[in-house]
Amino acid sequence: MTEPTSSTTRLTVAQALVRFLAAQYTERDGTRHRLIDATWGILGHGNVAGLGQALLEYGDDMPYHQGRNEQAMVHAAVGYARQRDRLSAQAVTTCVGPGATNLVTGAALATVNHLPVLLLPGDVFATRPADPVLQQLEVPYAGDVSVNDCLRPVSRYFDRITRPEALIPAALRAMRVLADPLDTGAVTLALPQDVQAEAFDWPDGFFAERVWTVRRPAADPGELAAAVRAVRRARRPVVVAGGGVHHSGAEDALREFADLTRIPVAATQAGKGSLAWDHPADVGGIGHTGTATACELARTADLVIGVGTRYTDFTTASGTLFAAPGVRFLNINIAPFDAHKLAGQPLVADARTALRALTGALAPLGHRAEPAYVAEYTEDKERWEHRVDAAFEAEDSYSRPTQAQVLGALDELVTGDDIIVNAAGSLPGDLHRLWRTRSRDQYHVEYGYSCMGYEIPAAIGVRMAAPDRPVWALVGDGTYLMMPTEIVTAVQEGVAIKVVLLQNHGYASIGGLSESVGGERFATAYRHRSEDGTYTGRPLPVDLAANAASLGMRVLRAKTVDDLRAALAEARAADTPTCVHVETETADRVSGAPPAQAWWDVPVAETSTRPSAVRARERYERLAATRRHHL
Repeated sequence: MTEPTSSTTRLTVAQALVRFLAAQYTERDGTRHRLIDATWGILGHGNVAGLGQALLEYGDDMPYHQGRNEQAMVHAAVGYARQRDRLSAQAVTTCVGPGATNLVTGAALATVNHLPVLLLPGDVFATRPADPVLQQLEVPYAGDVSVNDCLRPVSRYFDRITRPEALIPAALRAMRVLADPLDTGAVTLALPQDVQAEAFDWPDGFFAERVWTVRRPAADPGELAAAVRAVRRARRPVVVAGGGVHHSGAEDALREFADLTRIPVAATQAGKGSLAWDHPADVGGIGHTGTATACELARTADLVIGVGTRYTDFTTASGTLFAAPGVRFLNINIAPFDAHKLAGQPLVADARTALRALTGALAPLGHRAEPAYVAEYTEDKERWEHRVDAAFEAEDSYSRPTQAQVLGALDELVTGDDIIVNAAGSLPGDLHRLWRTRSRDQYHVEYGYSCMGYEIPAAIGVRMAAPDRPVWALVGDGTYLMMPTEIVTAVQEGVAIKVVLLQNHGYASIGGLSESVGGERFATAYRHRSEDGTYTGRPLPVDLAANAASLGMRVLRAKTVDDLRAALAEARAADTPTCVHVETETADRVSGAPPAQAWWDVPVAETSTRPSAVRARERYERLAATRRHHL
């Protein structure tokens, strides 16, 4: 929209940016959404007089949330954006120096997972009246570099606004990236603190409402015809549903495809929930953390139909899972980069659009998977569900639960309304293998970056996006200690998240991995040092339940399975932030779930004097030899 140049409003750069952001919208399928719903911030000398003042001045147009940790604020914004199907996002503003660099981990997480977040870090003076200023990193070889440049490699778009008029093209480009389903991720506009406060005569057209269309590109007719031929030829096809199914809102389209063809559907961590767990074609998670049913189907598949997946090493079992001679790949993806992976036949399109086109082309042909194949995976799925039941079942109600039994108790309680948030530790593996997903957005496991500390702030963001639904953050003690600070934010904002805190006295996931690669669980337990210098002494006398309570959270302690069931029910009914603290079985029984059903490549020491490492290396070489390149 173009306005006469004579129609202007004099504002500071920060004020203009806030007004601009308040007028941005996305639109998909005829429904409009506000693009930037709110701003998170911690104010300091790099933004307090600029963006801080602007957010005060235009508070009616731009809600503000006060955070405690810059990385956590990004996690909260990412959780919000994912729950809103990437159609709405939030901004995060920080001061210069450490506030800005604390954004880097959150930005990487957002970009890896293709989730939009707008970062507005303060920066050093553009005019350099005093050089260096407080918290400025001097770079002898480049006078125009600041610590904000750390955000370049983890941002999908980066710009530094060194003149007021430069904001106009930069802001428009930033919105384009945030709203683009192919390019979206972290977007950074670095804002020198003097420029933020500088006034300028802005064309009023800059503040007009803008609607950014979220496209659904259709499949090329030739690629669609090739896809139909590939499906028709296959005798043992399997679908790998990735996060793109959720981002596209393609769950119904996938279910229609599965109902028509009866092709089994396995899911990555990001794609879990694409089909409900009790759908006949759903065979659970795939890859290193997947089910035996899905992994065996993958090993014998002659066609793998990837829908919105990046084929990470966990999904492919580090290149060892898709083992059948002549196996081919058909990749439905909005990104050509991902659609061409594993030498696959690309179908470059929006997932929902492509699946509906593929279903429409196959329907008149009456194409179905062979009955014997359907019977095979149906029986395998039933056997796996018996294993899940066994993992969930407690021997008695008075014992300390295993981690799997904690999930079993939660599984008994929840409905499709509940949302489960997790990211790191041993929980993602147990959830991927065992969790029975009941709704399209119930399973919120961030496993693209698998960032410890994500869960609590992300749960806050999810709850803000879905204020009427129970939101659970599942955390181990290691993850909890990384970032409990946003409990204060949940209490302050009245965001009634539920935290399930599993105390197992260490890094349980890495402890198990260490043992498998000959590391003998070195430095993975939370214990005092023993006489030989290792961490094998008494458990540390930490009380994480007391810590959560000290931050303002209501805490329920559960010692037995019966206690746990009662505490979970009480937490679910609570209308204030509530934590359920439970001490699980010791490290050798931390999970209780079935073991990994596929390999994951973590290189093992090629030479060692320790027998455990020698044995681990022998096993590693046997498994690494099964890796293949798909050409």
